[in-house]
Amino acid sequence: MACACWGFYPWLALLCACAWGHPKSLDLREDVRNCSISPPYLPVTAVNTTERLIALRQQMHIQNLSAYVVPDTDAHMSEYISKYDERRAWITGFTGSAGIAVVTTGKAALWTDSRYWTQAERQMDCNWELHKEVGTTPVITWLITEIPVGGRVGFDPFLFSINSWESYSVALQDSDRELVSITVNLVDLVWGSERPPVPSEPIYALQEAFTGNAWQEKVSGIRSQMQKHREAPTAVLLSALDETAWLFNLRGSDIPYNPFFYSYTLLTDSSIRLFANKSRFSTETLQYLNSGCTGSLCVQVEDYGQVRDSIQAYISGNVKIWIGTSYTSYGLYEVIPKEKLVADTYSPVMVTKAVKNSKEQTLLRASHVRDAVAVIRYLVWLEKNVPKGTVDEFSGAELLEKFRGEEEFFSGSSFETISASGLNAALAHYSPTKELHRKLSSDEMYLLDSGGQYWDGTTDITRTVHWGTPSAFQKEAYTRVLIGNIDLSTLVFPAATSGRVVEAFARRALWDVGLNYGHGTGHGIGNFLCVHEWPVGFQSSNIAMAKGMFTSIEPGYYQDGEFGIRLEDVALVVEAKTKYPGTYLTFEVVSLVPYDRNLIDVSLLSPEQLQYVNRYYQTIREKVGPELQRRQLLEEFSWLQRHTELLTARAAPTASLAPLMTVSTLAAILGWSV
Repeated sequence: MACACWGFYPWLALLCACAWGHPKSLDLREDVRNCSISPPYLPVTAVNTTERLIALRQQMHIQNLSAYVVPDTDAHMSEYISKYDERRAWITGFTGSAGIAVVTTGKAALWTDSRYWTQAERQMDCNWELHKEVGTTPVITWLITEIPVGGRVGFDPFLFSINSWESYSVALQDSDRELVSITVNLVDLVWGSERPPVPSEPIYALQEAFTGNAWQEKVSGIRSQMQKHREAPTAVLLSALDETAWLFNLRGSDIPYNPFFYSYTLLTDSSIRLFANKSRFSTETLQYLNSGCTGSLCVQVEDYGQVRDSIQAYISGNVKIWIGTSYTSYGLYEVIPKEKLVADTYSPVMVTKAVKNSKEQTLLRASHVRDAVAVIRYLVWLEKNVPKGTVDEFSGAELLEKFRGEEEFFSGSSFETISASGLNAALAHYSPTKELHRKLSSDEMYLLDSGGQYWDGTTDITRTVHWGTPSAFQKEAYTRVLIGNIDLSTLVFPAATSGRVVEAFARRALWDVGLNYGHGTGHGIGNFLCVHEWPVGFQSSNIAMAKGMFTSIEPGYYQDGEFGIRLEDVALVVEAKTKYPGTYLTFEVVSLVPYDRNLIDVSLLSPEQLQYVNRYYQTIREKVGPELQRRQLLEEFSWLQRHTELLTARAAPTASLAPLMTVSTLAAILGWSV
């Protein structure tokens, strides 16, 4: 899944990525609301927020606030949030996944990106101004304009990252306004009994077969890093939900698309405190955490809401707490004295889990084989049914999830499926709904970006197809995107190279002819964890590439108003074999679905690129073919054989000086018969 603009914390990726993928920076349409007449005209979908705002302003008055900021995240800086945390959606009526709301004593405003402008106009009433901008700067500028000197801006410190707090605080102080931390969320007070209940499904332990190491080994490894750290921290505070899930090999279902549960961990040199709702642990799970434990390996399960008080009690001693600033909320950061703080961008758990051991690699590879079966079944079905005119984007996405659901160890989608036909695919993060969708057609491109959560791994794959006759430009754009995928996938680079250094290799073939794409080129991926797993990837804030990391590689191209192309594979970072001694790395692709032959202009491929595709197709045949045969999916097996036939060169690219490799030479290399 394509991501871009990853800023103060990773979930901002989804806030602004589409502003690049959809290049129109100005929206000249009139607001569908007409708030200048009496009574105002509003779509029937608009939500009446008058009473909600009156109640919120009453709470603001009690706190002596001029404004109150309502972000769209949770206390763990999660990319996806549960309905329990959808405060911004409730107070505004706008249910899009990205946006920030501010309420003053006389106004209410929402900022969101171009994906959601129309939706916001249709869902918000005339109490709300819509600002078609993103980022903290426009919000701060508006606040300074709207509230008087000396005014107090309230916020929930658990919903602000450390970087966000610093941005707001410095700018407001410089303009003689004050940012005020209020630990009781004012929207929660107003929401009251209407608020969805806190998730309460059981928290469970993964079977040993699906874990890379026992949790005790992981704890010992993190403690070893604490001992070796130059600042000698006595504890590590884990705030991101995937950190605690990974450390203890525990999973839950509190967050959409992510198998996590509300939790924190305070791991000290002599104790383990897991903050969560204890009633959600079965007797077996509690025994799993404490069976035969001794001293420092016994897990104390404490109430989730007590984490801040427990930290304050802990820091009364001669201690130092190690945090990752990217995921720690200001609500916890503000109670730790700076002299007792060891701050890195990412916690040691976040960095350690990014590198998969051999067992974890095997598990992730296996999940991609089964996921390929589901995707291939869907592509076969589409090939037969799209010409009938009976398939739309939404029903197609539902069928794909059904196919994935029939795969062993499946536990849900890893994100909302991007099923986009024709001009909808030009929007990099478009997803259809039951109400709003487009029919699939043999005359248009179709982009499918989807993934699954399995007990042994998380998947994410994008394929773009055309069942009819694509234009010459569509074929060229597709092939150049494919070349970018190949060039980055086959790149050999020194160990410890940052992804941002090599990212341009995925764009070079597009740049050569004046094309580009506006989203990121890839992101890390977890073992039944996050589909966008930080800190791996090709952004400036990602850590250096290391053997054992998994990342997506996903160049694309988007022709506004016409079509979109993205080709995404998940790849493992492995050691490269080089002629001379040295530690070099490259990628091994683990996604196993063929590219669309109908869209490949082989004349643009170099002999090396052509050889790569054919080797890749041979790998797909070897790994997915037997699984299709074992399950008697004979139609799908026949489809796979046809779509992985040897690609042959027709004409040499004019810019290439390399001699053409003949079909017989390629066949000999690959061991195929022709």
